[in-house]
This record gives sequence, structure tokens and C-alpha cells, in this order.
Amino acid sequence: MKPIAITTDFGLDDWFVGTMKGVIQKIAPNAPTVDITHAIKPGDIRAGAFALAAAYRFFPIGTVHLVVIDPGVGSERAGVVIETENYLFVGPDNGVFSFALRGERLRSIHRLENRKYQLTEVSRTFHGRDIFAPAAAHLSRGVPANQFGARQHELVPLEWPEPVITESGLRGEVVYIDHFGNCITNLPASRVLASGATRIKVGAKVIPIHDCYSAVKKGRPVAVIGSVGLLEIAINGGNAAKAMKLKIGSCILLGVYG
Repeated sequence: MKPIAITTDFGLDDWFVGTMKGVIQKIAPNAPTVDITHAIKPGDIRAGAFALAAAYRFFPIGTVHLVVIDPGVGSERAGVVIETENYLFVGPDNGVFSFALRGERLRSIHRLENRKYQLTEVSRTFHGRDIFAPAAAHLSRGVPANQFGARQHELVPLEWPEPVITESGLRGEVVYIDHFGNCITNLPASRVLASGATRIKVGAKVIPIHDCYSAVKKGRPVAVIGSVGLLEIAINGGNAAKAMKLKIGSCILLGVYG
């Protein structure tokens, strides 16, 4: 049985995640399931795409990544199974897989159309239970991706915001805010280190770049290369997003200065 890693925006207050796992266990009783996160903000496709991209490659080769962040549930948006050289991805075709697929060699995309691999009754509001979880379970058992439906050649894209070189330095933006309020940017470690910069500018505030959060006094801002290889803005012992009023995708400019 291939392991199944699950990412959703369902939270844990309701029955949704547990029900999906119940469906998986009925179809593939021995399939190990792992929760990546269920704390993505409702409908935040971009945050879900980032979380998946940050985590997926740390799972065993062959893992089925089941992702349900699906504000378009019940609409004409497609459900897909994506096969890459290393993994399988199942969920809505709405861009949520875009960031992870930047690091993968794509083999095939198939639409989830075969009713044989869905629950008997399919609701218009819970495709995670009725379509995506069954598909993940059958994939775990070894059903080939091409059995689920017609081949599809493209996916709905979600563009990764690339840094821009300006006269003032390297301009980026915040792409994710974690539980601690650390603001992860799209500035990769390689670009930051190559620049030789020792400080960055966020708005009118100049912030030093260090190796760890505790390199500055408590309550002071600092920029560090985080665990996903991107520059992040933090406050030692505090919440950078709240203190600096930073938001995901809010066209914030980060200039890198030497």
C-alpha cells in the first residue's frame, strides 16, 4: 500500500477529515495516512499550494498526495490524478498543485471521471469524501492513473511570483505566513547569498539578515533563510505579520541591500 498524505482547509472542528479517512480505510484498510495540515485558511489555494510544495518531497517515493482545497466544489472544475516521476497527486484542478509540480517531472494527468472509483452517491459539496478520497485509496492499492478517466494535457496554472532585479536590489514578496507569524518570501537562498546582502528593507524598515531568530534581541525583527530555502522575515519571540502588517500576496516589496 502506498502511503497517503492529506492536505486540506477543513480544520479539525468538523467531521470532514475523519470521514475522508474512513472512506480511505474502507477501500484500502492497510493504507497509512499522514496529515500534512488541515489548517489552510478556507479556500486559500495559494497557501495550500505553498504548504504542499514545502512538504511533499519529504515523503517516500510513491506517496499519494491527497489535496482538498476546493472553493469551486460542485462547479465545472475538473478533478484530477497527476502522476510524476516520484509521486501521485489527487485533487481539484485549480492550481493547488502548481508549486509542487515545479520540482517534479510530469508523466501524466487524468481526469477523475470513472464512477467505479467514486462513492455510489456523489454530493455537490463534498468531493473530498466522494471523489478524491476514494481515488487516493484506489491509487494506494495500485490502480493505474490511466484507469480514472481521460488524459488531460494541461492544468490550471498558479503562477509563482519570481523575484525582480531593480536598481535598489532584489525585489520580492511574501508568499506564505506560518503559524508563528513568520513571513516567508519568494527570495531563494541562492539569490540572497549571491547578492552579498546583510540587510533587507521592508517598507521603510531595514532588517538585518542572520543565521537564526535568536541572533537578535527578543522583540526585534530579523531575516533568516528558512527551512524551505527561502528568506523569511521574523521577530524573535513575536509575530512579524502582525507587527509589520504583512499579508500573503499583498504586493509587498522587499528590497535587498548590502
